[in-house]
Amino acid sequence: MPLPDPLAAEADTLAATDVLIVGGGVCGTALLYVLARYTNLRHLTLVERYGQLAQVNSRASSNSQTIHCGDIETNYTLEKALKVQRIAGMIGRYASRLPAELRARCVFNTQKMVLAVGEAEAKALRERYQRFSPHFPSMRLLDQALIAEWEPRVALVGGQPRQEELLAIGIRGEATAVDYEALSASFVAQASELIKGQSGRTLNLHLGTELRRLTPDGEDFHGELHPWPGAEGAPGRLPATRHLRARHVVVNAGAHSLLLAQRMGYGLQYSCLPVAGSFYFAPAVLRGKVYTMQNDKLPFAALHGDPDVRVEGQTRFGPTALLLPLLERYRPTSFAEFLEVLRLDETVLAVFRQLLGDPEIRAYIVRNLLYEVPGLRRRLFLEDVRKIVPDLQLDDLRFAKGYGGVRPQLIDKKERKLMLGEVSVPAIPGLLFNVTPSPGGTCCLGNAVRDAQAIVDHLGARLDQDLVERELCNGSPPPPPPSPPLEATAQP
Repeated sequence: MPLPDPLAAEADTLAATDVLIVGGGVCGTALLYVLARYTNLRHLTLVERYGQLAQVNSRASSNSQTIHCGDIETNYTLEKALKVQRIAGMIGRYASRLPAELRARCVFNTQKMVLAVGEAEAKALRERYQRFSPHFPSMRLLDQALIAEWEPRVALVGGQPRQEELLAIGIRGEATAVDYEALSASFVAQASELIKGQSGRTLNLHLGTELRRLTPDGEDFHGELHPWPGAEGAPGRLPATRHLRARHVVVNAGAHSLLLAQRMGYGLQYSCLPVAGSFYFAPAVLRGKVYTMQNDKLPFAALHGDPDVRVEGQTRFGPTALLLPLLERYRPTSFAEFLEVLRLDETVLAVFRQLLGDPEIRAYIVRNLLYEVPGLRRRLFLEDVRKIVPDLQLDDLRFAKGYGGVRPQLIDKKERKLMLGEVSVPAIPGLLFNVTPSPGGTCCLGNAVRDAQAIVDHLGARLDQDLVERELCNGSPPPPPPSPPLEATAQP
């Protein structure tokens, strides 16, 4: 439970906090937890305009529910995979400290694989295994017979082997799937419990509350907080406009981070290109996650399928990649906000022409547009899904209505190119705008530790780096569920 909140005072009283975090998704809540657990900062505040945590891209239905650690993501170089591997492991190690019942709602140990179909893909995957396996000891190279043992519906049609050459890299016994919505709630709950027992420390959570204006005020920042319409009754919701003085501000609000930054005059070299992802449901045809090989020319996620962590007995396939003029997938009023951060000019149009000038990218964009057309989309999507499950039928597929989020891809207008990784907008000391983590929520704790270090450096506080290393970097991951011994793997 949040502790007593100075913002509950009269409206003309200017409350103060050490750190103001804007955004209650998995990245904002991870930062709140890291500051509560590993620093000596006394007063922490988090505001989120929705009435619940993690209701935009961290919502369980809005993302791929995956810990991306570089082993089956074929668009990662070895250098990037090794960097992400350490950060990705933080989620499992954090979860290992949670009560068993709570851990079981947040993080899941499932098998996973990346599937190569055809001679060219198989050759590329075999070479990848040889380079990556020394650094990822859990990797197994699976031939068609072993793929059939792990995922029968992938390797067999009517009980007989598929005609195409198949090869896969498989991993078992590791934390693989995440309910990022539940994880966000756990971060806040754990942070609140930590603060509650420490004299002189406060943690204030304001759901249903929006930061509409932020201005530098000497060495601090003056924030104007407003109640969010339609979020009445949300925990900590302010009944009227309140003002807050913060020594340090971190905005973890996805595309809205860029919106607020540009309204303050920062990040004007960026244009936002929102990419929405849709999903389809099918019966339980997969036992774990099955990814496909990434086309390096396409700056979007490769198709994959996996059991949904919340919808029992259903396999979810996706995502598609739809260029959508909204900052939030199912909030049409965010169209005006999109126009504001698009900052359309000749440079942006030149990047669009560059993307559309490539035949593969152009065909991919058109096909993904057609995936949204009722009556046509299931038939088109079925063709792609059959790369994973070759005997899937049209009646097995249904469009996952209400699922999918928006990932803000940024265009760097100075470099005249689409940016594909993490972006933080540089501002001034004490102010940070995180627009998009990479890869997704996987990096929530790693980025939180990074930002926490910058915060304590700026405020003259302390981060217990030794405790971070012991608990998040070198601790034991949660034990895997009981499973049969791994079979011998195919040799490269």
